[in-house]
Amino acid sequence: MKTISACTLDCPDACSLLIERDRQGGISISGNPEHPFTAGIVCKKIHSFPKRLTSPNRILEPLLREGAAWKAISWDAALDLCAEKIQKYRKEPSSILHLWAGGYKGILHMAPALFFGELGASTGRGSLCNAAGNAACKADFGAGDTNDPLDLLKAGGIANWGRDFSRCSVHQAALVRRARTAGARVLTISPGGDENGTFSDEIIRIRPGTDRYLAAAVMGLFIERGQVRESIIEHTDNWPAFKAVVENSSFDEMIGGCGVSREDVQSIFEFYSQPAPVATLIGWGLQRYLFGGENVRFINALALLSGNIGISGGGTSFTFSSVRNFNRSWATPSNKAPRRSFPMPVMGREITDSVDPPIRMAWVNCCNIINQAPDSALTAKAFESIEFKVVVDAFMNDTAERADLVLPCALMLEKEDIVGSSLHNYVNYAGKVTDPPGEARTDFWIVSELGKRLDPPILMPEMEECLRSSLDSPFLETSLEELRTKGFVQAKRGAIAFEGMKLGHKDGKYRFPEGLSPEPPAPAGYPLRLLTLIRKEAIHSQILPEDHNLLPTVRISSNNPMLAAIDTNRDVFLASPLGRIKVRVEPEPDLHPDVVVYRRGDWMKSGGGVNQIIESKMTDIGQGAAYYAQYVRLEN
Repeated sequence: MKTISACTLDCPDACSLLIERDRQGGISISGNPEHPFTAGIVCKKIHSFPKRLTSPNRILEPLLREGAAWKAISWDAALDLCAEKIQKYRKEPSSILHLWAGGYKGILHMAPALFFGELGASTGRGSLCNAAGNAACKADFGAGDTNDPLDLLKAGGIANWGRDFSRCSVHQAALVRRARTAGARVLTISPGGDENGTFSDEIIRIRPGTDRYLAAAVMGLFIERGQVRESIIEHTDNWPAFKAVVENSSFDEMIGGCGVSREDVQSIFEFYSQPAPVATLIGWGLQRYLFGGENVRFINALALLSGNIGISGGGTSFTFSSVRNFNRSWATPSNKAPRRSFPMPVMGREITDSVDPPIRMAWVNCCNIINQAPDSALTAKAFESIEFKVVVDAFMNDTAERADLVLPCALMLEKEDIVGSSLHNYVNYAGKVTDPPGEARTDFWIVSELGKRLDPPILMPEMEECLRSSLDSPFLETSLEELRTKGFVQAKRGAIAFEGMKLGHKDGKYRFPEGLSPEPPAPAGYPLRLLTLIRKEAIHSQILPEDHNLLPTVRISSNNPMLAAIDTNRDVFLASPLGRIKVRVEPEPDLHPDVVVYRRGDWMKSGGGVNQIIESKMTDIGQGAAYYAQYVRLEN
């Protein structure tokens, strides 16, 4: 017998799953063929997930630090200690810091945020992921909405600005292949490091971080040739100012800045000028530059001016919130007092500088902050300076290793939940199919039991109540019982975002950016732009300890002169002003010569951890992490 569940990993697809257990208790996972969107397809990460559940390196009981060693303690002792510390610091609640992120995407992952919101604890703001792009889309359209992903099949052309279809989303990749089979042409604009060749009809290699210049140059041709329709401009607020920005920018300097030819710009212009609708897909890496928000905004503007917003087969797709279809009122703290917050990309610096009051206690869940935040050494030092640190995790990763108390958590398939998607409009039931091993517990159970030990207590709602409340949404028509049986429900969302040019701003008008920022040059001695791209086999740092067995590999262009300047028979290091990491170098012929690619997520404790050499900088908007502002070199 197969049980319905769903993937709650930090991935846009949110696949519906079928789980089967053999007589020995082993788990096998397949896609649910009844799901209208995920349709029985799952990725490599899901097929290998049972290995994560049964890993010999899982933390199975609460662990308390004693000097350099760990001592197993009971849950009662662990929760009593946490309650004692919270009581001690509670008179200054902002001295307690709660850090969480998207390591788990079920709706119940909001429970710890509710708990610490009731306390009035400090928290993070911004994002280590897609904050700049989200802020850009909200600034432009007034809302972060996209056409239904199946509408991609109605496109005559698909402009792919930087998505890696081989790694990003198996279902979007399948849609792109179907669209091409039906006659759509795919144009990919990217510095390389992807495997988009088999998905694309044409590829334009661009200097990383300069997409805004290329989009501006193409829009310059639209303006120069009188192909911007008045019917579009009447739906915009600040066209004269934006038009002046484009017209006052040198065409030659723009295409020189992004390292493309006039023919490349003409090709993109013709692609967006075709009578058939053009869908624009914006990769999540574009917002990881210093001017990441601006990159996204200029691409959005190109889609708008070419007449491809609010129509079937068109639109731009960045992302949207995976919880947008839920009622989240149950997770809203009753404590309305203002809370102190720190930008996630510069968390180490913020903790170090915090004095009024200083951070005395930290609680971290769903987030390997030391590994994932830029300037890992500073983040680790700041974290270690906190008096009492609790990490809720299943593995002894770079953050857990620096805690005072580690609490073992249940993983996906070991707890009941419901999950939304940041790609499609379905809500899926994530059924529990096995008990957590050892003493592992859900985050919901942990904060519920902890709250009872406080004086006055913080009483969490019942889990069942939270699940039911989450479904009480104007976008959903289902009960928890029906969802448990069927496994999914479609949210009531229109197929076309901003149909008829009805935008999300109060006045219904589009907002253009009003500046085109110069790209800072590479610093002396560090000529290569570092791109820390996603892996196929793991999401961010969710790599099993037993799989950390290889020297990190970096890839640079076969035409890069730095290849001849290093001796690969000796140790090779990837270096920035912050330090260096020992690496293995492999040439890649289709990569832009200004780029070095590192697949992110490996751990510092295992010889990886590329964020050790990435400076902590924030994006232009959204307070996102500008990882790709980092320049490096290779050296012996």
